[in-house]
Amino acid sequence: MNSAHIGNYGVKDQDVESNSVKINGLIGKNLEDQYSRKMANGSLNEYLKVNKIVSIEGVDTRALVAHVRTKGAMNCIISSETTDIELLKNKLAEVPDMDGLELASKVSTKQSYEMGEPKSAIRIAVMDYGVKRNILNCLVERGAYVKVFPAKTPLAEVKQFKPDGYFISNGPGDPAPMDYAVITLKQILQEEKPVFGICLGHQLLALANDIPTFKMHHGHRGLNHPVKNIISGRSEITTQNHGFGVDPEAVKKAGHIEITHVNLNDQSIEGIRVKGKPAFSVQYHPEATPGPHDSRYLFDEFIELIKAQKN
Repeated sequence: MNSAHIGNYGVKDQDVESNSVKINGLIGKNLEDQYSRKMANGSLNEYLKVNKIVSIEGVDTRALVAHVRTKGAMNCIISSETTDIELLKNKLAEVPDMDGLELASKVSTKQSYEMGEPKSAIRIAVMDYGVKRNILNCLVERGAYVKVFPAKTPLAEVKQFKPDGYFISNGPGDPAPMDYAVITLKQILQEEKPVFGICLGHQLLALANDIPTFKMHHGHRGLNHPVKNIISGRSEITTQNHGFGVDPEAVKKAGHIEITHVNLNDQSIEGIRVKGKPAFSVQYHPEATPGPHDSRYLFDEFIELIKAQKN
């Protein structure tokens, strides 16, 4: 974590985005035990201990980030057992590279589940490749009844829910080896029903349209990334967390894909839509909590797309 102090606000149960902690370790300059938020349930340190997550402080994390920005994203190792550099290097060499690593099916729900009002007129099927809880909240808050399906659920089974639209979720790892997801998404696109993808879902929508993805040098992480909505001409302040991107040259050559959003820092693709189909996606996280909320309108557009098609 790049801020000088981490843990100042403590941990609040309602802020949790998943049913388990997905990191293996946390590195900070100062990991604080004291916190100021009265609503918090405990300190960051207590939370990490309960979840058996190793952490380390006293590290110049800004120097570390500068190193990563120069050298590129890389694996790391934290040890409380040895300081033998060569031994740690050997252990680190055993860790697989993220390039080509399929992780979505490992973090996906094992059983389907529902959220929202079952009598709702809007039914959305969520393909779970690592979905964040607040994405589901954003859909339910807009009146949708959602059913979340495990990553490798066949479309025939998903269609038994009789969805009006499909949401393709975020998640970890390299999208390129996710053949099972790409095949399902190709089938979904033939349904001609509204499709909305976020982050990994954005990359999968590209792959389902024969647009390749690539591993970025160091990815986009954290708050305050400026993105331009090309359709409206407005800028959005966004939260991002991805290490893979959609190939811009392939998009430009493809006549059936339209770029809708671009990153104002590096001009990378942040949003696309499929021409002639009610399918769109963004690379960033409009559901970001606590914020920013600049991009929440995308959920409204998805719901309106569903309503328009139903009517």
